[in-house]
Amino acid sequence: MISRLLMSVSQNEIERTSERTKVGLAGAIKSGHIPHVAPLGYKHEDKRLVIDYTTKDIVVRIFDLYYNGYSYQKISNLFNEEKVLEKDNWRDSTIQTIIENEIYKGDFVHGKRTKHPTYYEDVVEPIISKEMWADCQVQKKKNSRSYQRTLTYLYLQKLRCPKCNRILGGKATTKKNGNAYFYYYCNDCKIEFKEKVINDYFNQFISELVEYDSVVNQFFLPMIKQKFDEPKEQLEKEIKEQMSKLERIKKAYINGVFELKEYNEEKKIVENAISELQNKLETTDCTEELKFTPKDILLKRDIDFINKVKLEKEYKARTKTWKDYTRTEQAELIMKYVDNIELTLIGNEVVVTQINFRDSICKPCQELYDNGYIDTTKPMILGNVLGSVRFSNYLPEEEVGEIIMRLRQYYDVHYTEATYYVDKQMFYFNFAEDNSAIVRVFPLEDYYKLDPDNKMETYRFGILYINEEDKFQMKEIDTAFDYIPDETNTSVIYTKEPTPISVGVKPVKFCEENTEETN
Repeated sequence: MISRLLMSVSQNEIERTSERTKVGLAGAIKSGHIPHVAPLGYKHEDKRLVIDYTTKDIVVRIFDLYYNGYSYQKISNLFNEEKVLEKDNWRDSTIQTIIENEIYKGDFVHGKRTKHPTYYEDVVEPIISKEMWADCQVQKKKNSRSYQRTLTYLYLQKLRCPKCNRILGGKATTKKNGNAYFYYYCNDCKIEFKEKVINDYFNQFISELVEYDSVVNQFFLPMIKQKFDEPKEQLEKEIKEQMSKLERIKKAYINGVFELKEYNEEKKIVENAISELQNKLETTDCTEELKFTPKDILLKRDIDFINKVKLEKEYKARTKTWKDYTRTEQAELIMKYVDNIELTLIGNEVVVTQINFRDSICKPCQELYDNGYIDTTKPMILGNVLGSVRFSNYLPEEEVGEIIMRLRQYYDVHYTEATYYVDKQMFYFNFAEDNSAIVRVFPLEDYYKLDPDNKMETYRFGILYINEEDKFQMKEIDTAFDYIPDETNTSVIYTKEPTPISVGVKPVKFCEENTEETN
């Protein structure tokens, strides 16, 4: 009996200790104390897992390459060729482990190989977004080799059968003249249709997608994001740590810990890390000096629209449109932005009902739109003609004034106001200008908040427009395409009428050194 009592007490104590250990471990994990070796891109600092800025970009590149159709093996081969981190033993299994690791989106799974793993969300600072991580997991289910085919299918893996919901296959026929015609089909349901069905629907807004990709995603968003992801102070701290590490290596060599060959190898790794960090620091300094803001996105898009009207020939020569893309480039853009395309059957005809874009694209775009910093195109009847107009969300008057002032450094941009009748869904313009073009329409108050149920009779809108006879004010046409007016120019006082100005500009190409003023 005594033996059984002692065993029972011991078992109870073991269970209590185990429970306390689990609670303590859970608390430690939630505060960033991850009980594992730091994965690539992270390091341990004060027992917490933090981003290692010397290797973070390697992780970002791995996810980006995989997202764009590279296989594990192809990425590892590429890294071995480039000797990334001075290594030539990258393996496909290493790349796979990185792609599947939840830590890179800020989460951690404890006991991953057990029957009952525990999932912890947002325990460390993420290197990539949750959307990007999820996209790469979806990519695992697809055959990445399909993107390397001789014939490129624009919508492969994006289409499902409207009857059985299976992913549609693709096939093509090549005529004697060399032209290829693409089809998508479902063997089970005996459905087949031409790629033109999707193209006709997709072309309605493809020009906007191309503009978004070139203006926002390739330039402004990375630049704005970089100011948060790689703060100057953090980079300076990393450089100091690497310099200290270099000193420790030198002392170790002097004391005979390292052979000369080992010393040179270690020294080269640290010096490369220092060089990379210093390059990032210089880039950050340039970014801070130029002070790019979300307003620059709206300003650049306004200028591009005016250039399209005023400098049509030059605009076409400089701007790559959807038609100028190769099929491979078109497929890459669709792969990058489109999650899937929904189809339905009307009789025997296949019809597109909706195109679903990736969350990683929709969210930043929607956030910019909600805050008034990116426009969308909306249909409008002007007289008896169906057209379209660029529409942006509410911005405070002082920000609108700043944008108008900056636009007038290039063009005679005019401002007027219009009344919008909510019930009739009609604008009333208080002007009738010949040969004028509306640049953009925007609300003068935040009606989403003021009138969420659309009970107001009228809204007030501001309108920016240009006249055909207005001339370009800069000496060099290149300025209109390669620069945007600098908001720090204090020589202009904002009014709603054109005023003579002197122009200060900043380059729209990433971290370009040429920032001199142009008169």
